[in-house]
Amino acid sequence: MASRVFQTPIGGFEVSYLREGSADRPDILFLHGWGANKELMRSVFSKHCENFRALYIDLPGFGASKNDKALATADYAAIVGSVLKHLTVDPIAIVGHSFGGKVAVLLDPPCLALISSAGIPKKKSLSVRVKIALAKRFKFLAVNALRGALRTSDARGLNENMYETLKNVVDEDFSVFFAKRGKKTLIFWGRKDRATPLESGRKMHALIKNSEFFEYDGDHFFFSTYAADIMEKIKAAVKAL
Repeated sequence: MASRVFQTPIGGFEVSYLREGSADRPDILFLHGWGANKELMRSVFSKHCENFRALYIDLPGFGASKNDKALATADYAAIVGSVLKHLTVDPIAIVGHSFGGKVAVLLDPPCLALISSAGIPKKKSLSVRVKIALAKRFKFLAVNALRGALRTSDARGLNENMYETLKNVVDEDFSVFFAKRGKKTLIFWGRKDRATPLESGRKMHALIKNSEFFEYDGDHFFFSTYAADIMEKIKAAVKAL
């Protein structure tokens, strides 16, 4: 594991990363979801990456990577793009889980694997909509009401920069980016996923022309059980490029 400061279009960021595999193999990049880290992705996929040189990154604000700014998903893509450039990594495939899927689609690799990707906004519950409406109507309630509405399990323990980042990214609609995607895309989803519902995956599949859609038993982290099958499908897609 290594950690260094990378200069990016939006400043310097200390990013922790890990590379595994022979340099003569094609590169594959793994991007974790919100609240996770590179160790989760490595623990699930590393044993199935014999055909690739794998790069695992802690996105700024997660794992061992630091962040002192409020960011948007486009900022994360710019940061990761700079890391790839400095490390001379040109991934043939990028695997993105949840929030990492939104970052991955902006990077537009030859082969994209979206695992329960974020990017199709989920309708808020009635209680959350009521809190937000109250916050807008009664200014003195704004801070507490908004934080009460948004600070779900994804927001607990976040510093102010990362809380602002969460607010920036949580409701982004990436439909336009999915629709623009024309390169090979594999979409993997858990049938019991509540964080990013199955219908979101089906909508992504309809938006992305050159895509395949695969359903599995399980929730938002179903991929920990089906990593071998997912990687076999990715290997086949890369081979066919």
